Amino acid sequence: MKVTIAYIDEPPFGWTSANRTATGADIDLAEAVLREIGVTRIEHRLTTFSELLPGVEAGRWDMNVPLFVTPERAARVAFSVPVWAIGDGFLVRAGNPKALKSYASLAERRDARLGIIAGQVQHDAARESGVIEDQISVFEHQSEAIAAVRSGAIDAYASTALGNRILANRIGDSVLEAVEHETGTRGRQQSLPLGAFSFNRRSGDLLNAVNKQLRSYLGSSNHRARMARFGLTHNEIDPALAR
Repeated sequence: MKVTIAYIDEPPFGWTSANRTATGADIDLAEAVLREIGVTRIEHRLTTFSELLPGVEAGRWDMNVPLFVTPERAARVAFSVPVWAIGDGFLVRAGNPKALKSYASLAERRDARLGIIAGQVQHDAARESGVIEDQISVFEHQSEAIAAVRSGAIDAYASTALGNRILANRIGDSVLEAVEHETGTRGRQQSLPLGAFSFNRRSGDLLNAVNKQLRSYLGSSNHRARMARFGLTHNEIDPALAR
């Protein structure tokens, strides 16, 4: 049995390693689960975030790495049980010159510019907090957003707090820093958004098999140890298990 899973370049969740193989927390979790349900061949398809949902809808691959679950997305694809829960954060220049600590704080500074990846939930989150479109720059690739922060073209790149923290540590050149959003600044931050694998809505057998294995595997010592290698801890795992 072969399964093709699509992923994007977004450490620590997924990226292409130096030897040109897919790796990352989400890739590792998918492989652990798929092997247990009898999948003998796993193929990885690198794509852009904006192509994840259309690609699985059209049957160009079988499943996507986890992404945030929203009602709009759930109308298009079938989601697995949640596998992690993660709040938002910013990647900014070292010292955070404009003191950006939340979407609301960025909205208050009309001279502040925010970068997001096309199609990601951070776009809606920013607008809900009062950030106007003139303040937002949309990128297809994370690398482009990071370069824009470095150059000063934007003041902050919005993604997951965990992802930005890992990025800042990996870059490690004292040029960029990660800022976790202040809690209580918006409703969604108080209840962390959930991430789950997604499938074509006609792929019931695969989804059911994956869900059955996830329910027995998530939160196990093996799962926690494997995720810890990529920086995911109980902070990201336990809230998803409670849903």
